[in-house]
Amino acid sequence: MIELVMDMPEAAFATLHQAPDEFARELRIAAAVKWYELERVSQGRGAEIAGLTRADFIDALSRYRVSPFQYSEQDLLDELRGPD
Repeated sequence: MIELVMDMPEAAFATLHQAPDEFARELRIAAAVKWYELERVSQGRGAEIAGLTRADFIDALSRYRVSPFQYSEQDLLDELRGPD
């Protein structure tokens, strides 16, 4: 595993009422959720980035109000219509 080092203002931890290790964990989850929402990663890869099981990642998606389904409205309509 690669370790990343980031400079963060100390006020960030106080503002979010989190210790640095909690902040780092939440940052990983938030990044993975956003990348999933942007369709840049799959659920499996998002879970791996977040350091969660896939089931726990799906729960995190719910907490962030992100759909676990990567379908657009048009994709759903096309699927409902069936083959032409």
